[in-house]
Amino acid sequence: VQLVESGGGSVQAGGSLTLSCEVSGLDVSRYCMGWFRQAPGKEREAVVVVDSVDLTVYAESEKGRFTISRDDGKSTIYLQMDYLKPEDTAIYYCAAGARARMYTENNYRGFDAWGQGTQVTVS
Repeated sequence: VQLVESGGGSVQAGGSLTLSCEVSGLDVSRYCMGWFRQAPGKEREAVVVVDSVDLTVYAESEKGRFTISRDDGKSTIYLQMDYLKPEDTAIYYCAAGARARMYTENNYRGFDAWGQGTQVTVS
């Protein structure tokens, strides 16, 4: 299984970025897929998760600003990020789990395949 994130970069506050996660070795339509982030000196936190029946769970601070989507044919997960803030600066990771769940940004379980991450910097 391999997850490869791309699309990170530097952007000014208020701007937008779209992250991509190309997945190989598993069927994304049958897995719970998620985006996570880790800022310097902080714990990794969940941003948003989509399960195999397209139910999504967003962290409270990302609702209305971030959107997750999935292209099963391309085996790719996307994270559209709008109205970016400096506090969104972090390394963003894509993850997958067959029976994964996200309850809150700090309470999630079952994600056992992870990408290497992509840096997002908002100034």
